[in-house]
Parts: sequence; structure tokens; C-alpha cells
Amino acid sequence: MTRVHDMGGRFGDGPINPEAEDAPVFAEEWHARALAVTLASGFLGQWNIDVSRHARERLSPKDYTRFSYYEKWMSGLADLLVENGVLTLEDLRGGGENEPHPLADKMLKAEAVSAALAKGGPADRPSNIAVRYSVGQEVVTTRRAANRLVDGGHTRLPIYASGAKGRILRLHGTHVLPDSNAHGLGEAPEPIFAVVFPASELWASPEHPDDEVVLDLWQSYLEPA
Repeated sequence: MTRVHDMGGRFGDGPINPEAEDAPVFAEEWHARALAVTLASGFLGQWNIDVSRHARERLSPKDYTRFSYYEKWMSGLADLLVENGVLTLEDLRGGGENEPHPLADKMLKAEAVSAALAKGGPADRPSNIAVRYSVGQEVVTTRRAANRLVDGGHTRLPIYASGAKGRILRLHGTHVLPDSNAHGLGEAPEPIFAVVFPASELWASPEHPDDEVVLDLWQSYLEPA
């Protein structure tokens, strides 16, 4: 089953038109506010980045295709707030109770924003999973670009790279597995590799067959070639 958000390399969506170098960071004022409220809500600690990504992926196909980038962010955030009991639908409609929120003490204050953003959210973790592949080794991605833990769940293996042969470029260490982390199944860290693929391996008629694409892929997405 294809996923509406997995658009990389898909034919028929038209050309990509990059913005001009002098284009503003935010095309509209509310885009900056959407980014700010999404980040601030994330600091409440009720979900992780993989859960947040999956919330946007779960938008209905009709909404996903018609919403702009930041509309997707806001719709996904609204779902997370309600699903995690932070707000109710009545709150979002402006009709909730005007009482101090139980999570108010976790609020990210303006003076703490710069330090919080600079700290980031590193996903590297220790793991006892053995590294199966070495630099230069040929590997093949799994045939189904799907979450093996949860049907229809989140995964970072794009459909266009499913079943493709590449070679290990480097090992990045061990990192949180999104397929698990997005569904409350634990961080399950495992090795992640930079894997290089010829364009001709990914697409039937690449414009530049000798080009290469590098993808960062978790070990469970790979099999020996």
C-alpha cells in the first residue's frame, strides 16, 4: 500500500521549483507562528519527533494533498494535542475552560528558546545490537518499504528505494529506530548507515544515470546483497 506522503521520485507531480535565494524564510507571517507553536508544544514532553512526523503522515489523503506545508504541521499538531489529552476539541474551537493548564509549568519561555534550539534533540543511543555491515559492502533494502512492527506505521525507508541495491558508505553509529519510537514501543536503537545508490538502481529512466543518491538507513531496512 502506498503512502500519500511518500512522494520522493514519484512520476507525474511536476517539476520542483526552488525558491529564489533572496526569498523570505517565511512566505506568510502565520508560518512563523505555526513553527513556533509546534516546537513549543513538543517541549511539553507528551510525544517525540517520530510521533509528530507520523501524525502528519496520518492526515487523510484529501487533506494531505490540498494542505500547504504549514497547514500539515498545524493539522498534525491539533491531532496530537487531542489524542494525548493536552486539549479537547472544544478547547481548539475556543470554548474550553479558562483555567491554568496542568502542563503550564513545562512551558518553554521566550528567554529559554535559543538555548533549547541550540541543544537540539540528539537521537544517538548506545545499543547492544551487533553491526552487520562494513564500509564498501553491497546491501539490498527490504522489498516492502513498510514498518515491520506496526501495520501502516511510520518508517524512514522511502518507497522509491525499496528493493534497491547499494553499498555502505559509512556507519553513523546507533540511533533511535523511528519505526518503534513513533508508536510508543521504545527507542530500540540500532546501527544506521549511509548507503549510496546509483540513480539507475532507483529509477527506470533517470535523467543522469551516473548520479548517486545517499540515504541514511537503519540496519533493519537492509539485507546482504
